[in-house]
Amino acid sequence: MTDRLAHDGTPAPSSAVASRKAAPEATVACVASGRVGELAEKAGSASFIQACEARYASAGFGSPGEAEVRSWRKSWPPLFEALVRAGLSGLQVYLEYGTPGGSRRLDALIVGARPDGGLGLVVVELKQWQTCHVVDAFRVRRTDGLLTAHPVHQVAAYRSFFQQWRPADAPELDVRGVVLLHNATAVEGGLLSGAVREDVGIPVLTATHLAGRADALPGLLRCEDLVAPGPEQVASFENIRWEPSARLLDRVGAELEGNGTFALVGKQQDALLNILAAASHALPARSGDAGGGGDGKGAVITVSGGPGSGKTVLAVRLLGRLMRAHPTARPRFVTPSGTLRSHLHDALSAHPAARELFPPASSLRGTARQTGALVIDEAQRLERSSDHEVPPALVSVVEQVPLAVIFLDERQVIRPHEGTTVAEISAVARRAGRTHRHLELDASFRCTGAAYTGWVDALLYGTPLPWTGHADYDLSLVRDPFQLESWIDGATTAGHTARTTAGFCWPWTRTRPGARLPLDIAIDVSGAHTGADERTWRAAWNAAHTLTDPDGRVLAPQSQLWATHEGGHRQIGCVYTAQGLEYHHAGVIIGPDLTWTEGRWHAHPERSRDSRLRSLPAEQYLRYALNTYRVLLTRGTHATRIHATDSATQDFLHRLIGHTPQEDPQDGVSAGRKPEADHG
Repeated sequence: MTDRLAHDGTPAPSSAVASRKAAPEATVACVASGRVGELAEKAGSASFIQACEARYASAGFGSPGEAEVRSWRKSWPPLFEALVRAGLSGLQVYLEYGTPGGSRRLDALIVGARPDGGLGLVVVELKQWQTCHVVDAFRVRRTDGLLTAHPVHQVAAYRSFFQQWRPADAPELDVRGVVLLHNATAVEGGLLSGAVREDVGIPVLTATHLAGRADALPGLLRCEDLVAPGPEQVASFENIRWEPSARLLDRVGAELEGNGTFALVGKQQDALLNILAAASHALPARSGDAGGGGDGKGAVITVSGGPGSGKTVLAVRLLGRLMRAHPTARPRFVTPSGTLRSHLHDALSAHPAARELFPPASSLRGTARQTGALVIDEAQRLERSSDHEVPPALVSVVEQVPLAVIFLDERQVIRPHEGTTVAEISAVARRAGRTHRHLELDASFRCTGAAYTGWVDALLYGTPLPWTGHADYDLSLVRDPFQLESWIDGATTAGHTARTTAGFCWPWTRTRPGARLPLDIAIDVSGAHTGADERTWRAAWNAAHTLTDPDGRVLAPQSQLWATHEGGHRQIGCVYTAQGLEYHHAGVIIGPDLTWTEGRWHAHPERSRDSRLRSLPAEQYLRYALNTYRVLLTRGTHATRIHATDSATQDFLHRLIGHTPQEDPQDGVSAGRKPEADHG
């Protein structure tokens, strides 16, 4: 064991110096690594920052934003100054340390050797905050108005990862954490730490602490018993293959697999059994090791189906089963839908370490190298390359992953450079010598049967038909957005989840200061049919971040949780926040980008506010517009109300759907037919 540098900054024994020079270059995903003393000498230099930007991209993190790079310049020097003053120059440090799959990055991770020969890890969360408003024990509002997780709980989640993803053969790890507010005073930091309801062993340090006595800093930084690790200890840490523990797999797997919300019926159950049979040949069994149990041939399985056919339900249930039956295959779930991924994280909030099971789609290539079983949902949303080939990341999955199960709906492609097909995946599998099997889910469980979803498909892609399924599904037209708003409010009061979506045909204000959302959506409503004067209906788009009042009460959930969290019915969603989700009552506003004239649908890309679509030719835009409104029209499990802003389109829909319902003034729900009970 080596000796640590003295706290007063005097030279360390030769063994520590030798260890510091011999530490190997890290192979882990991070932007910089090395001994504290080495990095401290260059942490603020422009060349070092540029090198970190380059390594950020090569580590698979994407491109760092200006704000992130600025935070490096401002936060790294105070951290290193404190570590050097504390006599901790020999410890190993990693900046922007990435967890497997790239789903999270730690601001800094310090590694040292403990007296018993094990390793001590200190997770450091760096904040430039000077002040913030504590909303409750779990949330704080920054000075820019953004509501974010309490940093102590952020660090606790990171600590949970290292504790619950450490494989049995890895070195012993003592995981600690600290929050460093290098611009705040001790009083300001005390307000933040005092909001945590229980002592989780994660101190909040401030500039006041860092300016104190040097001999007190090692204890404050949770490094009091750590010494410089030897090269072999650094290597042993960097070579850890992080895997979820059997206990975590069982707990989360059982929750995903056994939740009543994910009940499977009909072809969903048949598909699950077929996939599990393929898994038994392609993957090792639970009791086997990573090298045994599979036949070595692997399998690629595609599963397609329309809205409400149960693709996501089946995908989530499948992940739970694979986690429990084939843990050594390291199953993972990837979706390019940030909204769906956020809901999965939210559903498993009691298991923070489970987030790593859902890596982002941006890290799909890296995930393909790390897992033996990969479930991909919403695969049609994966981006193609510029020459419109199959997404390169998906090619890597098909070629490398022993069991790849890919869920997609070719009619839910909503943007250019998206749109993988079953035929393309089959061709890639064939070229790679892999077995491909396709499964089709042709039922509809969302809209109380296939009558309504079939009517929507005929309306948008075939010959529009009069709506005759009133006994099966509650569909009507509303005369204006005011009536639609009343219906949504009434359904919410009655205890149902109810949401309104619209085509992206109105501006979306990116800067949203204060406690109110701008009413960007404005629709002029004629009063001719009621004898009233013309008036304007106004509404706000969903909030980018959670919006609360001064008392912490949620006024609007963040956009990715808009469809299910309290308050979402007060904002208008779009396809990006609705796709992949469902709610009991659905209101849909068809904007001026899609109109019906001369017996066919016409697209008007110039009326779109989506910068990725509005410059397209009309015929090309038409495909995406039809697919977008198909998504919006098929979110309601029990009832849908439609309003078209174009009068000719509204008249056309009236001829198909029939009467506009009279609203019950007591609850805003159609008086002609009360909704069924919400069974989740």
